[in-house]
Amino acid sequence: MESPPLVPAFPTRPSRLGWLDALRGIAALVVVFDHSSYTFMPEFRRELMPEFNTSRYGIMVFFLVSGYIIPASLERRGCVRTFWVGRICRVYPLWAAVVAALLALSLIGVVELRDFGGQNAITAAVAHATMLQELLGTPNLLLVLWTLSYEMSFYLLVVALFTVRLHQRSAAVSVVLAGLAAVSVAAGVVLPVSALSGLVGAGPLIAFASIAMVVAIGCASSGSPALRVSGGVLGGVLAFVLVLFNGTVPLWEGLVIVAVMFLGTAVHRAEHGRSTWRETAGIALLVVACAVGSASWYGDGDHFTRRGWIVAFLLAVLTFGAGLWWRRRRMPRMLAGAGLWWRRRRMPRMLAGLGTISYSVYLVHPVLLAVIDSTMGRRRQDSPALEVAFFGVLLPLCLLTYRCVEVPGQAWGRRLTRRLRSRDERQRHPASHAGT
Repeated sequence: MESPPLVPAFPTRPSRLGWLDALRGIAALVVVFDHSSYTFMPEFRRELMPEFNTSRYGIMVFFLVSGYIIPASLERRGCVRTFWVGRICRVYPLWAAVVAALLALSLIGVVELRDFGGQNAITAAVAHATMLQELLGTPNLLLVLWTLSYEMSFYLLVVALFTVRLHQRSAAVSVVLAGLAAVSVAAGVVLPVSALSGLVGAGPLIAFASIAMVVAIGCASSGSPALRVSGGVLGGVLAFVLVLFNGTVPLWEGLVIVAVMFLGTAVHRAEHGRSTWRETAGIALLVVACAVGSASWYGDGDHFTRRGWIVAFLLAVLTFGAGLWWRRRRMPRMLAGAGLWWRRRRMPRMLAGLGTISYSVYLVHPVLLAVIDSTMGRRRQDSPALEVAFFGVLLPLCLLTYRCVEVPGQAWGRRLTRRLRSRDERQRHPASHAGT
């Protein structure tokens, strides 16, 4: 047996998911560059952002990938409870480690925490524990955490559709949400930031939403069909209302984000023969048209320029399409005689491996940047060498957090899932397990 390499290699997954990991890797690199350019490439950033919003590009690719794989994961499991166990064990361990590290750095005076706008520590902590803080009127402890609120909302909506047996209608949901975004712009619907929090108060909303979320997940994970449906609907309504009335991004963009995720789901269904490619292509065109039309009507705003957002969104959709095309593309005919005709092309190992640690890259890089900004300060002129050096420090660190935090958390989730399935099997067929 060969000895393991002295330098740990990038982790990789089977080629079936390699294209998704490659897309995650690309998105993670672009998002990291977007944030690190504040520190190391300020002049270049000022010129680039009006033309191409790199942050929106990266997160839209992430959202398309999530939409493609998350509902499929739930349907493959066929069980809401094991789905939530898997999601919690996948998302929370690294989140908790990063938050703990940031708080520790704050206590020793290395970094300074963001102002929570007068909220007390308990309400801010509860809001963050739900991962819905962006939609609960609570400033994010780390800026990047805002996207996790939309991810959590998507989980709740997916579970809601699954429990009421409408999960096959994801394409229609995507079109409806994108249409609502366009209608909201055409009707001139402009809500203030965190409008619902301003109406009822951040504290009461956080208390109600956190309790409702726990009840929704608990009921949706129960063995009673009536409770499953009730819990699923409760969670779905909660997520939809928060996205509609309490986001910090414009209303139309919040709807577009969720529509984009369901578009990814529609692509997955088409690829697995549950809908036609022609239908999915038509839906994609409608979603893209509504999104671009909404951004065009909205005009330049505080979050981005119109042109920069549109270019980023279109490139994100094209990137996802290119990844899908690459995955489905066969080897050239000239190689058929060598027995390679039916082999699909594989993504580069380094890019796929980078995607595997993309969650660590996404959450760890703002902490490292906060330390650099507090100690070294930001550059006044572009420094490409420091930008490259930052990536050289970040990626090994993220490989470490992946192996030490993410992998054990996922393994624990798989063990717990197996135990739950085994217990459910014994309850359904007690006679067959009487002697075990």
